[in-house]
Amino acid sequence: MTAFVERQPLRRLAEIVRSSGWQATLDPCDFEAAARMEASASVLAKKLAAQDAVYGVTRGFGPLVAYDAADSAAEQGAGLIAHLASGQGRPLPPDEARLIFWLRLSSMLKGYSAVSPTFWQALADRWNAGFTPAIPQHGTVSASGDLQPLAHAALAIAGTGEAWARGDDGEWTVRPAAQVLSSMGLAPIEWSAREALAFVNGTSVSLAKTIVNHQSVMRLVRAVGVLTARIAELLGSNSEAYHEGIGRARGQQGQLTVAAWIRAGLPEHMERDPRRPLQEPYSLRCAPQVLGAVLDQLLAAEEILVREANGCTDNPICYEGELLHGGNFHAMPVGLCSDQVGLCLQQVAYLAERQLALLCDPSSNSGLPPMLTPRPGAGSGLAGVQLSATSFVSRIRQLVYPASLTALPTNGGNQDHVPMALNGANSVAEALELAWLVVGSLGVAVSQWAALSKATPADDSVWARLAELSPPLERDRPLAAEVRACRDLISQHAAELLGADEDWN
Repeated sequence: MTAFVERQPLRRLAEIVRSSGWQATLDPCDFEAAARMEASASVLAKKLAAQDAVYGVTRGFGPLVAYDAADSAAEQGAGLIAHLASGQGRPLPPDEARLIFWLRLSSMLKGYSAVSPTFWQALADRWNAGFTPAIPQHGTVSASGDLQPLAHAALAIAGTGEAWARGDDGEWTVRPAAQVLSSMGLAPIEWSAREALAFVNGTSVSLAKTIVNHQSVMRLVRAVGVLTARIAELLGSNSEAYHEGIGRARGQQGQLTVAAWIRAGLPEHMERDPRRPLQEPYSLRCAPQVLGAVLDQLLAAEEILVREANGCTDNPICYEGELLHGGNFHAMPVGLCSDQVGLCLQQVAYLAERQLALLCDPSSNSGLPPMLTPRPGAGSGLAGVQLSATSFVSRIRQLVYPASLTALPTNGGNQDHVPMALNGANSVAEALELAWLVVGSLGVAVSQWAALSKATPADDSVWARLAELSPPLERDRPLAAEVRACRDLISQHAAELLGADEDWN
């Protein structure tokens, strides 16, 4: 199976759903994967033949494990999905839903879940056809996996939930799943107990969300590194702060990497403006240390998330002929990574907001007017933009409070330790939207500083495009749209730089 290659970096996992070359196909010649799945299904069959107790198949779910399951495996599977379909909130974006579905396929393919190759292929066929469940974002504690969101995905596959449909205009809308399946020439799937449990018992929703968030924060770090270089160049700052030797003396890889990124954005022989201090404020001088620390944390989290994406998060599992009841569905590895990603993005947004403040203050912006207005008093320049950026950072701090610290026991005491991984990932996603607006605000400030100081960028540079998006402020004007436009440009530029430097890590 081409797609499931071990140790894919997260940038490749995040691209899976957007690349036609990645197909979740189980080729008939892939006998190893088929053999693994058949072997695990055989283990379950033997346990059932021996009338052994099997969670969710012969016994009930959660605290109801003390009771017998329904006589029919189909009734048991349908009941599992039905009672868990209590999720709420707007559906996760289609790309994330595609990645979630793919991750469940990946987990089952490992051969621990007692899912037959035939059933797995039926699921994979629907993924290949582009079928995309509509998955509500709220309602799980992520302890027995992301049960509720995955149950809604399973409902869609069964033709009784909702799914995304893409119109001729390329826009996505949510429609009844039965209609979407029919339009694709696909039949609904009936879930038996074991297959249903294998699908909903997994960390794939919080994992997919955290992967997407992680990659956005990577771009955020690259973006603020680019802006730091531009600010240092415009101000004529002391470039010694970004010298490789400083990083070598400390030995932190992230710091070395970010300093190299900043140096790449500076003129080759840059001299310090004598009006600038020997040592800039920390928001400029310590950018390699701050962004580098974030980068190191992101890379450490990536190791854990990649392992999670390549593992099986099911219960029970079949291992070397045994059926083992355990807790691989507990999303603590994802939850702690998500919390750390949130703390990291706050540091990046805070640094960008401090750089914005530096550019708006005559005491630190090389004597330009306050708030970068050409008409102090008659005009207020970036005063509103800075106030909003301050609000954004405050809200970010509220959102990235570690979700793992908000756990509550539930499920009749069965789930007495829960990670709240998806709650955290959803909050981090919201915080990221605000963090990017802080970056866009800083982009506007960079453009206005350059205009006031008559610093003309090269015609083919990203800074020339930035100047077009936020032209000189002759009079005050609404800047909200310019903040968003600058955000989009800088995000795209950061993504291109990361793509060009694929081997940097």
